[in-house]
Amino acid sequence: MSVSQTTFHTALLDPSTAIPEGLLDAAAQPAGRRFSVYRNNVAVSLTEAMHQAFPVITKLLGPQNMDGLAGIFLRKHPPSSPLMMFYGEAFPDFLTEMEQLAHLGYLPDVARLELALRRSYHAADSTPAPADALAVPPEDIMRARLGLAPSMQVLASDWPIFSIWRFNTEEDAPNPAPGPEAVLITRPDYDPIPHLLPTGGAHWIAGLQAGQTIGDAFEETAAKFPDFDLGATLALLLQGGALTSVTIERLAT
Repeated sequence: MSVSQTTFHTALLDPSTAIPEGLLDAAAQPAGRRFSVYRNNVAVSLTEAMHQAFPVITKLLGPQNMDGLAGIFLRKHPPSSPLMMFYGEAFPDFLTEMEQLAHLGYLPDVARLELALRRSYHAADSTPAPADALAVPPEDIMRARLGLAPSMQVLASDWPIFSIWRFNTEEDAPNPAPGPEAVLITRPDYDPIPHLLPTGGAHWIAGLQAGQTIGDAFEETAAKFPDFDLGATLALLLQGGALTSVTIERLAT
């Protein structure tokens, strides 16, 4: 009796499922024991992958709790790609749906931050704009459109996600204070680096991503966030190698 791929796949990812009947090894003998070992190895490997992908979540919850969550997540969201870099994409939404973790409302956005760091790491390379790309008169700067690196990531949250991440990854980091935070991730070299954005920074960058000029995005952002610091946000992009081009619109003569 042959075993369907669906039956095999279901049993492989759920240890509570019985070993498929009719499963044979290369010697045409029942492969129950070998299947159990293989199933355990798969579960262990995917659990370890979740620990590595979400080290801050693991630290916040504890390794044993993360092991349990990883098992539940595996059964609800089995791998959809052979590339492990994509495993765990649904984890933030999965955390949102876990009623047992509702009192830890910041967890999904912390997981989104860790996913954004991974996406930045695996993003395509790009050539940064030269350091003097914005060394132009102020009126020209405001008419400029900016090309942004594929490795750049931006995440805004109602929670202090940058402070939570830093507190759990850096020694002597201050305790997180309540309040919303937005994070810019750049990859100037090989490893992504998160930065705390000034108030309104995520809104302004979203304008750039939509094709707005620096000036148009600034006007919209300043109307909503009067204290927005354009210079500081531009400096983060430039120093982080997140700008790939600066195109200045010329005024019609």
